[in-house]
Amino acid sequence: MYRLVKTLNRQALVNATVSIFVVIAIVIAGSRNLQNFDAALVAYLFGTVFAVFGIAYRYSVWLQRPPTRLYWYRSWQFLFSKNFIPYALRSLKLFLRNILLQRFIYPRGKLRWFGHLMLAVGCVLAFAITIPLTFGWIHFTLDPNSISTYNAHFFGFVVTSFELGTPIAVITFHALVWCSVIVTIGAVIMLRRRLTDGGLIATQTFEGDWLPLFLLIAISVTGIGITYDYTFLQGRTHQFMSVTHAITVILFLIWLPFGKFFHIFQRLAQLGANIYKVEGMKRGMAVCPHTKEEFASITHIEDLKNVSKKLGFDFSLKNGGSHLDLSPEGKRSALAKAHYKARKESGKFFG
Repeated sequence: MYRLVKTLNRQALVNATVSIFVVIAIVIAGSRNLQNFDAALVAYLFGTVFAVFGIAYRYSVWLQRPPTRLYWYRSWQFLFSKNFIPYALRSLKLFLRNILLQRFIYPRGKLRWFGHLMLAVGCVLAFAITIPLTFGWIHFTLDPNSISTYNAHFFGFVVTSFELGTPIAVITFHALVWCSVIVTIGAVIMLRRRLTDGGLIATQTFEGDWLPLFLLIAISVTGIGITYDYTFLQGRTHQFMSVTHAITVILFLIWLPFGKFFHIFQRLAQLGANIYKVEGMKRGMAVCPHTKEEFASITHIEDLKNVSKKLGFDFSLKNGGSHLDLSPEGKRSALAKAHYKARKESGKFFG
């Protein structure tokens, strides 16, 4: 156990621990000192706290890598500059386009994009609903002056009221059902692709590719089953459905920091990388000494040199330049020249 503790990253452990206390604090504050916290959701809360700890720990470790740390620093540096407004608007546009609507997948296939879109929209909406409910930020009460009017509370304040049987009541109390249907459609499309795509069949793994989809389908089906039970079965299978649903959700939350879905949190860094690329182009482009053509920004090349040295790789040349000043084509040419020189000095070009 002591050896295991010693292998932990201290900075990441501190960040993850602080994240837990932040979550606990906002739960207590948002639920009015747990007054509006639903004790039936305590298992979901523990699962969420574990997920937050795992995500914060892994993300902190990821940010400590020299390339990631550099991109992270540069992204915030360029964002909070004199170009803050255009970069902020650009990031918002990219977030809506590539993160929420998954448009970056569209060129790879319409059906594939649609599946990603269903998963993204369904999961985002589900988290937007379940997290405030689990934290006690949102709760519903029957109006004391009516037998059919419900009050919706946010942070303890009544924000709206609605009658049972109205469209808003149906949408509100069945919102997670719609999310489950959307997620199931997306997961089935992804499963079909993994059963028919030869490249995926050859490289996919159960824990990395199949398990996340199975968990999403299990969560969605059991969630729909709870609604089906109290709508048509008078609650006969409620205990089985609710317990099974809770188990699948908690397993998903525990798996979230370690499985494939962690890339969801990493993909947000793509917004910063885009700002980095645009700012680099503004600051000037590097010209390859071999091809005499622009191939990357000067900022990127200089940052690449610094990061390479931190990783223990020094590509400096005797003439004061660097191998990294060459474009990909230039590097291939340099390698070919080196092979030619070595074979020439050996006295034979073949054999």
